[in-house]
Amino acid sequence: MSENIATTEEIRGLFPALRREYNGHMVAYFDGPGGTQVPDLVTNAMIDYLHYHNANTHWAYPSSAETDAILAHARSAFADFLNCQSNEIVFGHNMTTLTFHVARALGRSWNRGDEILVTDLDHHANIDPWKDLARERGYVIRSVEFDPKTGELNLRHLKNLISSRTRLIAVGAASNSLGTINDIKSITNLTRELGIISYIDGVAYAPHILCDVQDLDCDLFACSPYKFYGPHAGVLYGRQKLLDNLDVPRLKPASSQAPERLETGTLCHEAIAGAAAAVEFLASLAPVESRRAALEFTYRTFHQRSHILFEHLWKELCEIDGVTCYGPAPADARIPTVSFTIRGLTSEEACRQLSLCGLFLSHGDFYATTVIEKLGLEGLIRAGISCYTDRAEIDRLIVGIKKISK
Repeated sequence: MSENIATTEEIRGLFPALRREYNGHMVAYFDGPGGTQVPDLVTNAMIDYLHYHNANTHWAYPSSAETDAILAHARSAFADFLNCQSNEIVFGHNMTTLTFHVARALGRSWNRGDEILVTDLDHHANIDPWKDLARERGYVIRSVEFDPKTGELNLRHLKNLISSRTRLIAVGAASNSLGTINDIKSITNLTRELGIISYIDGVAYAPHILCDVQDLDCDLFACSPYKFYGPHAGVLYGRQKLLDNLDVPRLKPASSQAPERLETGTLCHEAIAGAAAAVEFLASLAPVESRRAALEFTYRTFHQRSHILFEHLWKELCEIDGVTCYGPAPADARIPTVSFTIRGLTSEEACRQLSLCGLFLSHGDFYATTVIEKLGLEGLIRAGISCYTDRAEIDRLIVGIKKISK
């Protein structure tokens, strides 16, 4: 690799999936917002764990002790990734499962009639767990509006919905459907001032913006390593004091200490090993020894590269007759994920036709069902830019869209 951060070409060489052909074309993966491809470093870490260290935890023999060490290393890696302490990192199967679990725990301490704020802009993983809790316990759900024209959350409406009964505000750091980056700090300033708990869905945000939970000043922040080059798993940050006192459902013999007290049953150790390797992969691309500093370097470079590609893609798409793009413009606060429609084609049919050219995109509502309903659409076509996306793939996508839009 070069003396500076790895080039896109060098990075592409680390991903075996990029050597795949489909229908006579090299595959270009634009489905990163739903799950990225993984480098050899990640799969090797998972294979190494399963082949040589596979065991359950906390027993007095080598592979068990090695598993303990691997999990401890993973907590340390994600503590650097999120800028927190290792004992504030909780692992789980996915963000949705973690959210249901935390919602149930929080709900045990509230009173009937207490209120929870969610938003119309979010993935339903940060809506439905709270709605289910409200239905079971007699809590009140209030939903914050967004502007369908700009994709921006209505912060004035959010402030107007807050009352003395508000116990929690659940909001996404970035929209997985429209790409909007929300002003989380303005929201957490309110929650801190009013003693309200903040639960941040960082799944769409974490692949593109290096998270700093101290700067965001949030109470809980969830993300998914499979969106940033790792395996399918979930990671939750929680303030230590909050994790220590959450009334979580747990087995009597299980650990009573945070963060393990939130982790039910035996975790997917190989996925956690792979998730830590994804963080190490991102750090390894920069010529900096400190893991956090290396991550900052990598993310800063990725942002510059992806912004150039995204501006080009957005501009070209907006010039194609019959194509409509949704969400903030490239100059606004957003991630490099574009959602669009093609006149005369459903989102599914458009993606099926594009796949014949080796262009893999996702379609539908992406579990952001309320967004699609507010836009009055059957679904969206979504293209995301990842660290391995290059200009040639962007140009292939533009050509493919022009072809099927006719």
